[in-house]
Parts: sequence; structure tokens; C-alpha cells
Amino acid sequence: MYSTSISTLTFFASSVLIISALFHPCSATIPRKLALVQTPATVLKYHKGSVLHGNITVNLLWYGKFSAIQKTIIIDFLESLNSHLPTPPSAAAWWQTTAKYKGGLRSIQLGKQTVDEKCSLGKSLKDSHLIYLASKNKGFNQISLVLTAADVGVAGFCMNRCGTHGSTRVNKGHNFAYAWVGNSVTQCPDQCAWPFVQPTFGPKMPPLVAPNGDIGVDGMVINIATVMAGTVTNPFDGGYFQGPATAPLEAVTACTGIFGSGAFPGYPGKVLVDKKTKVSYNVQGVKGRRYLLPAMWDPDTLTCKTLV
Repeated sequence: MYSTSISTLTFFASSVLIISALFHPCSATIPRKLALVQTPATVLKYHKGSVLHGNITVNLLWYGKFSAIQKTIIIDFLESLNSHLPTPPSAAAWWQTTAKYKGGLRSIQLGKQTVDEKCSLGKSLKDSHLIYLASKNKGFNQISLVLTAADVGVAGFCMNRCGTHGSTRVNKGHNFAYAWVGNSVTQCPDQCAWPFVQPTFGPKMPPLVAPNGDIGVDGMVINIATVMAGTVTNPFDGGYFQGPATAPLEAVTACTGIFGSGAFPGYPGKVLVDKKTKVSYNVQGVKGRRYLLPAMWDPDTLTCKTLV
């Protein structure tokens, strides 16, 4: 169990993170099951291991059926991390916080895309299946990101995680970093697509309107952002984290539930709202896209940084 810091307050969102000891995935985005506890201030320690930096390639594997629009929302998000838009706040500015971690600037570029629409391994996946799929697009200084469709089940999905990242070695080669995020819209949107869905438990605050009109995919973007930040700053269990390596607090999981200023458990904080469409967002991306991204722990200020 680990806790998420809320601005400068000493209240945290408590979440359970269960990780497979066999494959050592080291971080997961977590369902929205909140409880107030008092814990010490969050400080992510650098454990002197390797991190990903410089030009980082993200390879995608689409597992199951995604519409062209759904794919575009996610691809545009990844491309937005390198786009310096004239009007802040931008997704690129959010990502630049990772430059404050050891290794400096981290530039994301989109690599290979593989489609497995017919679900070659079935629709009930284990961690070993995720690693097998990720290994199709592995490489040095690369992240192999597996995305599963709404009708695909993954071990632990909704029960204790919304996504995860880790590393493994295949065929005696070098370690490679991988990540997985699932579309929760038909399985547990109240947990993995919050704050776009009112949670089953906890405060009953009105849900926010998803910025791209797709609760499942807009929720995936939140979780992709989370595992991406965790992967580049702690890819091989020796980077930045607090707590045990098997259940660490990382760059974004240290700030669970925070999207804007004044956040507290059950309330995402003050975010931007379009007067006409009523959609909620806190960053802008390419092609006029808007996204809601979670706060990231800032090594300079030792706090969870928000852009609004």
C-alpha cells in the first residue's frame, strides 16, 4: 500500500499496488479507491540505476479493436509531448518536468505500430502475455507500449491496477522497458477513468466531461501519461521511487488523484473548462487536442506539480 501526496497538505490517497514477482513490473496506475491517512512527505529517492533519456522511441501494439478516432487521440497525445504550443498550458510543458530528473531532456518519438485486432492470445491476458506482446517491438532506449481494448481482460485490471510498466530480458539480450494500459470503459470506468466517471465509493462529486468525448480513451491517456513518466524515470527498478522496489511510488503515482490546484481525495482540483463544450482539461496538444493529465512530482520543489 502506498499514499499519494496532495499539494502541501499532509493528506494522501491510499492505494493498493500488487505486482507480479516473476516479471517484476515496477509501477501501475491505480484504481480510484481512496482513504485518508497521514504519512510523511513524499520524496522520491534516486537509487543510482539506469534511466531512459535523450531520444526515446515509443512503439505501440494495439491489442483488440480500436477505432481510427481512438487511435488518433492517443497518437496525438504522444506527439503532443514534443510540441511546444504557443498557448500554455501544453502537454509538452507537462512532460518537461521529467527533464528535472537525472538524464535531463527526454524527447518522445513515435516508432513502430503493430495491430493485433483479432486478439491472437485471447481476451484474457496474464503478465506473461503482456511481455510476449511487448517483446515484438523491443529495443534500446525504447518503450514497448501495449494497449488493450475495452473487451480485453488483463490479470489485476480494475482489481488493483489500470496499467503497469516493467522490464524484462528476452533471449539473453539486453533488458527492455515495456508498459501496458487498458481501456476500462466497460469494466471499471469509475476506477480507471476517474474523474470522468463518478466513483462507486468515496465523495459523490459530479464527474468531469472527457476532453475528447471518449471516457475510456481519455482515461487511457491519464494512465499512459502515468506509466510513461514512471518508465523513463524508473525503467529497471533502480531509478527514482519511494518505498519498496516491488511497490514503489514513482513520478506520477506519487501524485495520484491530483489534476489541478486545491485537489484533495475525491476532488481532482481546479481545472480548465471550455465554456461552450463544457469539457474539462489542463493541457493543450497538437491539432487542437485537449487532455487531462495527472500531476507529476517535481524534484526541484519536492511537490506534486500541476500546470493549472
